[in-house]
Amino acid sequence: MKPALKKAYLWLVFTFLYAPILVLVVFSFNASKSRASWEGLSLRWYIELFQDKAIMTALANTVIIAVVSAVAAAIVGTVAAVGIHNLKGWKKSFIMNVTYLPVLNPDIVIGISMMLLFIVVSFPRGLASLIIAHITFGLPYVVISVLPKLAQLDPQIFDAALDLGATPREAYMQVILPQIMPGVFTGFLLAFTMSVDDFVVSFFVTGNGVANLAISIYSMARRGINPKINAVLTLLFAAVAAMMYLIQKRMGKGVAKGAAEELR
Repeated sequence: MKPALKKAYLWLVFTFLYAPILVLVVFSFNASKSRASWEGLSLRWYIELFQDKAIMTALANTVIIAVVSAVAAAIVGTVAAVGIHNLKGWKKSFIMNVTYLPVLNPDIVIGISMMLLFIVVSFPRGLASLIIAHITFGLPYVVISVLPKLAQLDPQIFDAALDLGATPREAYMQVILPQIMPGVFTGFLLAFTMSVDDFVVSFFVTGNGVANLAISIYSMARRGINPKINAVLTLLFAAVAAMMYLIQKRMGKGVAKGAAEELR
């Protein structure tokens, strides 16, 4: 395939992917409530959005769930990654395959499974169940982000810290953790982004009166397209895009640093 055709194909793919989002962003600044007419640029729908108590409550729930679940997933996932890294042979392969399952599984499978689990154990569905579910599907992303950083470490660095008088806890906290922190931070950002973006799992595990932003948007869309939906989705897209930029930047620095170390 000629370079010109490759570029044309690439631009065609990006057009199909982002043209609908571009239309959504443009109409979020339309002064008119109707999508059939353009009455000029306006921040009307953004102002009304921030005056909508239901959406603001859903936004607060989304931030709380995302931050708490991402922090918990980062802590538990880092400890799990250290444990997996120290395994050998078939045990490590088996645990890694189990870790990848939530990433490969459709969201609806995870959502229904978590819902049935909460029903069986009589766990009340609400904010707590949402946080637990988001921790569950965020964990694999942290493990996957931290393991490459552990693989880059000198295998003797932990033993060297012990020989210098550090306790095992001090060796991990003061020697190992600072060196794998970029991977931990990347995993945190991935878990946070996945939490903010999730609808399917949240829909199945939430309870009455508790909704995140994705569920609120779905409820609003069922009653008709409200221009405030365009505004909130534009802000959501911008937030996720910013998160993905940070993730890519962190991963790029990690790859560059690893390449530099290899050249040495």
